[in-house]
Amino acid sequence: MARRPTIKDIARRAGVSESAVSFALNDRPGVSRDTRARIRGVAEELGWQPNSAARALSGERAGAVGLVLARPAHTLGAESFFLRLVSGIQEALSAAGTALLFQVVEDIDAECAVHRRWWAERRVDGVLVVDPRTDDPRPALLAELGLPAVTVGEPAPAPGAAHAGTPSPALSAIRADDAGAMAQVLDHLHGLGHRRIVHVAGLPALAHTARRIDSLRAEAARRGLGPDRVRSVVTDYSDAQGAAATRRVLAEPRPPTALVYDNDVMAVAGRAVAAELGIPVPAGLSIVAWDDSALCRVTHPPLTALVRDTAGFGRLAAEELLAVVAGRPPGVRESELPRLEPRESTAPPPAHTDS
Repeated sequence: MARRPTIKDIARRAGVSESAVSFALNDRPGVSRDTRARIRGVAEELGWQPNSAARALSGERAGAVGLVLARPAHTLGAESFFLRLVSGIQEALSAAGTALLFQVVEDIDAECAVHRRWWAERRVDGVLVVDPRTDDPRPALLAELGLPAVTVGEPAPAPGAAHAGTPSPALSAIRADDAGAMAQVLDHLHGLGHRRIVHVAGLPALAHTARRIDSLRAEAARRGLGPDRVRSVVTDYSDAQGAAATRRVLAEPRPPTALVYDNDVMAVAGRAVAAELGIPVPAGLSIVAWDDSALCRVTHPPLTALVRDTAGFGRLAAEELLAVVAGRPPGVRESELPRLEPRESTAPPPAHTDS
């Protein structure tokens, strides 16, 4: 295995002391301009790179931020949301010369253990926190560690907070307007004449799932529709559970005329179930996907979906974290409101359906 070049190698090749090399490579006074240029030229020629672990031990930044996903692994492979989110994060970090340390774990306890290890090893300068929970141990842990962090998505209320948009003192947040998005969906379906709607939601422990369920209930009540007509059922975001939930609700004596799915994968799975049961879309059932993707656009018929810049969401989160690491106080930043794009999967309910 090739040996990595060291400061001693650079000093020997340049004919200077190791301290002179250290001064030159760290932009410190103590060497002339010509000597500094010669040392840097030799370092480049040898392919020398700074040792990030040594820099961290000396109090310098690690030059990396962390992202841990505590999700069932089988749900990540099918869902495009995280791929687009990470692409946006990586775009912002690459422009700043910062690396992304990424890990997938089984649960939130394992994620907390990773954060503690990264902090102890000084592996990262800060972390991005995804999937805020309704009862989330991570904000308190990160505050205790003093590790800069940004929550990707509006956090659940901190203890004693007046509303859900109040971040932990140690965390910034990128807020997604789930209530505004749900209002668009209900406006569309209610305007078409739908009065029996089921929301096939994601993991119930996630803060954004709880917000979407609450928003659906509030928007339905505002239109005079009770829980007997508009309600949510929860899943793990997978196509299997999305399909199973679809079968259950469509087998009810008074099935829904419209289904709203929390991601594209479940919406496509639900469309397949409707076809299997002989229910035409949209003539017999309307379908809306919360997140737009290529899946929604190539399915027949193309699915009505909420369109948002997921990569831009990731870029905004990464930029906020870099700013917090640089010393800016934490705060809440608003992401762009998703836009509902009606396509061929939504239409008025069948004429014989009761109101």
